[in-house]
Amino acid sequence: MRAYFFNQNYGKMNTTDTLTEQNLLTQKTAKFNEPDKIRALGVYPYFRPISSEQDTEVTIQGKRVLMFGSNSYLGLTNHPKVKEASIAAIQKYGTGNAGSPFLNGTLDIHVELAEKLARFVGKEDAILYSTGFQVNMGVIPSLAGREDYLIYDELDHASIMSGKQLSFAKLLKFKHNDMESLEKMLQKCEPDKVKLIIVDGIFSMEGDMINLPQVVALAKEYNASVYVDEAHSFGVLGRNGRGICDHYGLSQDVDVIMGTFSKSLASIGGFVAADHSVIDWLRHNSRSYIFSASPTPSATAAALAALEIMQDELERIENLWKITNYALDQFRSLGFEIGNTETPIIPLFIRDNEKTFMFTRMAFDKGVFINPVVSPAVPSADTLIRFSLMATHTIEQVDIAITKLAKVARNLGII
Repeated sequence: MRAYFFNQNYGKMNTTDTLTEQNLLTQKTAKFNEPDKIRALGVYPYFRPISSEQDTEVTIQGKRVLMFGSNSYLGLTNHPKVKEASIAAIQKYGTGNAGSPFLNGTLDIHVELAEKLARFVGKEDAILYSTGFQVNMGVIPSLAGREDYLIYDELDHASIMSGKQLSFAKLLKFKHNDMESLEKMLQKCEPDKVKLIIVDGIFSMEGDMINLPQVVALAKEYNASVYVDEAHSFGVLGRNGRGICDHYGLSQDVDVIMGTFSKSLASIGGFVAADHSVIDWLRHNSRSYIFSASPTPSATAAALAALEIMQDELERIENLWKITNYALDQFRSLGFEIGNTETPIIPLFIRDNEKTFMFTRMAFDKGVFINPVVSPAVPSADTLIRFSLMATHTIEQVDIAITKLAKVARNLGII
């Protein structure tokens, strides 16, 4: 085939030497054949289209399966008040904002949600982003400059890793949840420079909690600041789901708190909360905030409604922890290796790429949706199944799923 482009000077179609470049690009991408290998085995587990509500059971290709791969920890995606609020927002504001918050994209409900979130997590101010990923992409490089230090846990979320890559700060990685390693990194920093420690509250694959009291203690000792990603701990830990900072009574000791709407708040978007001076700095310097369209009216209204429900229906968090503790006991008693998790995220370590894919497929065939985590996301020796719980799951559903997963694990020689 021949490649053409439109000559902007004369408006004529010409062949060019970029043919070679385009072929090289195609050649480069064509070498990426790992997905094809998995497809050939009949165990490709990604992009499975769901044709029903995101609930404890979903429909995929006409088949009803138990959903144990969702981040909807409080099960609010189907709550009538959330749906009604979203619909009402579309009727009032339309479907989009047609601009960034910096210019024409700020709605009164954006301001309302930001203020309520700031109060909820115990901070002076907050701003909203279109996604949680954009929070970390925009906040991290804005807060730490060329003369500063970013100190991060090696298992922090990918959005944190992307955010730190955009920063000109000096990057220091410490071993996962290892406070001795963190202190060694702090000792490498110049005392009079900004030192920002960035950690997940609950780690999204392993399900364990950051040792926040020790992180804060070290931060105080070395005059560092602390940034906590509450994506998977918001709605799960703390009073009324305020998160891990509240869980440990350390909200005032943590400098920056971020969270997402796509988990417990049943929507899409994100927020960052901090002292007013920090937030005002971000309002005028965070590129993913200034140059991205604001969260849609429907997403914002849904998050507002979910935040209210989270505070009113405390039985949701109570049930989430009831079934979490039950599931943890069941998996351990059956001999599954689940690491250090103590949260609704339960990793089932398989430690083999191909077996992880096979496990996922066999579980689906038995009616259980779970998520595989394989290399390069984790080392091949650490591959796992991510089993996650919602407040709306029942003990009966958990029992059915675990019984089926145990059969699959025995067939594959995992337990």
